[in-house]
Amino acid sequence: MERALIIGASGGIGAALASALVTRGVSVTGLSRREHGLDVTDQASVDAVLARQEGPFDLVFVASGILAPDNGQPEKALDQIDAGAMREVMAVNAIGPALVLRHAPRLLPRDGRCVVAVLTARVGSIGDNGMGGWYAYRASKAAANQIVHTAAIEIGRKRKEAVVVALHPGTVATPFTQAYPGHRKVAPEAAAENLLRVIDGLTPADTGGFYDWAGEVVPW
Repeated sequence: MERALIIGASGGIGAALASALVTRGVSVTGLSRREHGLDVTDQASVDAVLARQEGPFDLVFVASGILAPDNGQPEKALDQIDAGAMREVMAVNAIGPALVLRHAPRLLPRDGRCVVAVLTARVGSIGDNGMGGWYAYRASKAAANQIVHTAAIEIGRKRKEAVVVALHPGTVATPFTQAYPGHRKVAPEAAAENLLRVIDGLTPADTGGFYDWAGEVVPW
């Protein structure tokens, strides 16, 4: 039986991914702050929780993330930038995945295809940014993309069939996006199926890439 590890499994997308994988017959280990005390901003917490996990996992999916601190909103202008808020967003969205990826080599199989996917966002694309604003969120996702790309290079040196990618899920109807009613949204269950369809189609040649929910390449 295949095995999957979902980081952020209590969130809308993470929970939907876990459910979809279980339906497929995959053995899923879901970890979250709420249920397991996994604080992705705290290295000691990440190390302690992940040290208790025994691989190999065929899929490691990092689905944790925040749009802004609690009771905050993404910045619309330069004068709204706040150092504390930016620090918190970067800690969750960029440093968090990096701390998880530290453990990926131990948790992946030595041979055979395996996938590490990190949920980032199209707004983290520098090349696709024509709107401006959302400084902390954009910067954190751009940083996460660079971390994923760099990790793919390192992991690929010893695991030739490993695929390490950043994924954009589209706009998903979760508490994460409820303040933005004008956006076209998909249900978490549909987003999960889209993401798994993309993962199914990935090959080792795709490692280090940035893809959207339809499998299209997103510019850096």
